Amino acid sequence: MTYETILTARDGDVLTITLNRPDRLNAATPEMFEEIGHAVDHLDGARAVLIHGEGRGFCSGADLAARGERPLTGGEGAYAALTGSFNPTMLKLSRLPVPIVTAVNGPAAGIGCSLALAADFCIAGESAYFLQAFVNIGLVPDGGASWMLARLIGKARATEMMLLGERIHGPKAAEWGLVHKSVADDAVLGEARTLAARLAAGPTMAIGLMRQGLAEALDGDYAAALQREAENQRQAGNSADAIEGAASFLMKRKAVFRGA
Repeated sequence: MTYETILTARDGDVLTITLNRPDRLNAATPEMFEEIGHAVDHLDGARAVLIHGEGRGFCSGADLAARGERPLTGGEGAYAALTGSFNPTMLKLSRLPVPIVTAVNGPAAGIGCSLALAADFCIAGESAYFLQAFVNIGLVPDGGASWMLARLIGKARATEMMLLGERIHGPKAAEWGLVHKSVADDAVLGEARTLAARLAAGPTMAIGLMRQGLAEALDGDYAAALQREAENQRQAGNSADAIEGAASFLMKRKAVFRGA
């Protein structure tokens, strides 16, 4: 598939997805999210995914000025774009069997904020900011933001972000626990690449099961979590990486995981 709004590249076991509409601060269109969805459907052995934005921003939100056959303005247009393009890709990312890292420079607003926070690790520049500006235009958060924000930073701070519609810059986002870490602007992509490579060298099956377990734990009860952990441990324990992990521990050497 030829992509029009993103770029993809492989660096070892890491698949890098670059949002590539820099003239629009990588404002999102249905086509962009469909292309992201296609890219993660075709990992081709990649063991981690890194997502970042080209140019001065990560993603400035949905492109309400985009021209095409699928307008994002109006209730029906927004509903169609969310249910047909944006939401299916967000679900794919949540269910991916490999870890995701996002590198955020500049704005991560609206659906771009949701995309950034969908990662397992979000690295934000000091001047980067996260914004839920829907209240300023009479709309509501989407892309899973109301679900994610309440769980990441609690009801009070999620309410602040959504009802006041103010920017949360990188250092404050890190202080709140909204992101993994905030670093100097010129270090964001390097930090994210290093972390993605580290994750890609880990026990892929176990990490995938951890992602699944964490997602389900947010909605399940304690007894269900205990049973799920036991089942996941059985599956992970039968993997080649687990055998390698045990051998390396007994031999007092660094494990070399192969992702199987």
